[in-house]
Parts: sequence; structure tokens; C-alpha cells
Amino acid sequence: MFSSFMTDTWVVATIVAVVAGVVGFFVVLRGSAFVADALPTGAFAGAAGASLIGVNTLFGLGVFSLLGALGIGWLGRRARHDVAVALVLVAMLGLGALFLSFTVEYADEIYSLLFGEVLGVSVNQVAPVAALGAVCIAAIMVMYRPLLLSSVMPEVGEARGVRASRVETGFLVVIALATSMAVPVVGALLIFSLMIGPPAAARSVTSRPLLAMGLSVVLSVVTVWVAIAVSFQTNWPIGFFVGAIGAACYATGRGWAALRNIRLPGSSGSAPLAGSVGAGSAGAGSAGVGTADGRVLPWRSGTA
Repeated sequence: MFSSFMTDTWVVATIVAVVAGVVGFFVVLRGSAFVADALPTGAFAGAAGASLIGVNTLFGLGVFSLLGALGIGWLGRRARHDVAVALVLVAMLGLGALFLSFTVEYADEIYSLLFGEVLGVSVNQVAPVAALGAVCIAAIMVMYRPLLLSSVMPEVGEARGVRASRVETGFLVVIALATSMAVPVVGALLIFSLMIGPPAAARSVTSRPLLAMGLSVVLSVVTVWVAIAVSFQTNWPIGFFVGAIGAACYATGRGWAALRNIRLPGSSGSAPLAGSVGAGSAGAGSAGVGTADGRVLPWRSGTA
């Protein structure tokens, strides 16, 4: 399990987990779980097409993920957001079915892209994954304040000059890049579980954005490490263990939150958002998102 041929797997999996924890925090906060599921699943068509023509599958994943993100962003301004996501997903899945019908020579590789493969990470994937991961983290750092504000209080964000459509498109591109780099490790069908389970659990435990993001990263890394170790021993798909551990993290987080609310009578169950990101007065401090009249607004519930 710790042999030299597994080094690339551990390195790539750690990078994937860190990025999934950071990006997944905003996926949960913005209620974008459907997007996090649709993009890697639909981008599987890109991997199938890349395998068909003999190109690196990571390149195909990236191209189709970006096209899907831009398509969702464009259609989302002209139709309901969930309808836009569904239309893009259906279109990409149709292309994937077409590409798969042309060949049966890459069955093992395609299976590993769907469900993840603990030994499927090669040395030539480390550098592209690391580069994509650095781009994703840098993008989140640049977008952090407007992204947080538009996620929690979009009306206030618009009043402060935050263009919601631009922020949404930028975040969709980040999701596309993050899911593309994660598919070879976790699999297209279950990557969204890594972006939802640990971040949602962290959201249940703390209301402070940076602390929740850090806890999300820790839980994601632990999830992937445990999944790799157990998958190596059992020869079961790593995606199964990622999904199961992610669900267990979320259930534990919600249980802890429920127990905390029982112990603290009068708790509303909706924790305030820490950090001064709103248009509030200085008096709002770090207790939450401040408004002009000094009130503190809670988190938007999202999917957590």
C-alpha cells in the first residue's frame, strides 16, 4: 500500500481532496450539488472521446467540463438553473454514448473513470493534476469575498457591485476544473460525494467560513486516505468507499449539530455566518453578515 508504485496515487489523491474540500464548501453553501454531479458525469463523454482518438483522458475531461460549465452559465441566464444543468448533462451523456459505441477496446480504462481506480493514477497525471489544483485554489482565493457574499446575500452583493452572473460563471469553471482532476482518482459517478459529504459535515459543525473550509479539507483528506487504504486491501472500487465515508461524515455532522441544539435550548438551528462579508456596519464585527441596520443575517441553508 505504501510501495513506490503507489506514491503517485497518494500524492494525487491528497491534492484532489484538498481542492474538493475548498471548492465543496461553496458547492454546499450555494446549493450547487446538482452541478457538482452533472459536470463530471457529463464530462465522462470527453474522456470516452479522448480514449477513442488516443489522447490523454484528463485533457478530454477538462475540455468537456469547461464546455459544460460555460453551457450551464449561458443557459442559466435564459432558463431555470436546474433545467439548464439537466439539458447540458443530457447532451454530454448522449455524446458519451455515441463515443462508446465506436469501440470496446478501452473497457478497463472507462470503468476506472466511472468508479475510480486505486492503481489507475500514472506518473504523467501528477503534474497536470497539481497544476489544475493550484489554479482552482488560486481562483477561490481571488473570488472568496464576492463568492461568499453572493452565496449568502445575493441582493446585498448586487448592491455592492458584485455581478452574480460573472461570479456564477467563474465558480462553474472552477467546479469544472476541480471535477476534471478528481475523476481519475474517485470516478465520475461519485466525485460529487467528495464535494458534498465532508463540506456539508463541516458546515454542520461550525458557522465560521474559514474554519468550516479548513475542516472540510481535513475531512476530505481523511476520507480519501481511508478509502485508498481500504480499496487497496479489498480490491473494491475506491469510489464506493469515498461515497460511504462521505455519507457517514455528513450523518455524523448532522447528528452532532442536533445534539448541540438539544443541549442549548433556544438555539434556532441555523448558525450565523461568521466573518464580515456583507454591507454591514463595523459594529456587526465577526458575528455574522451585517446589514445596514446592524442586524446579523444567518447562513443561507443551501444543501446542508
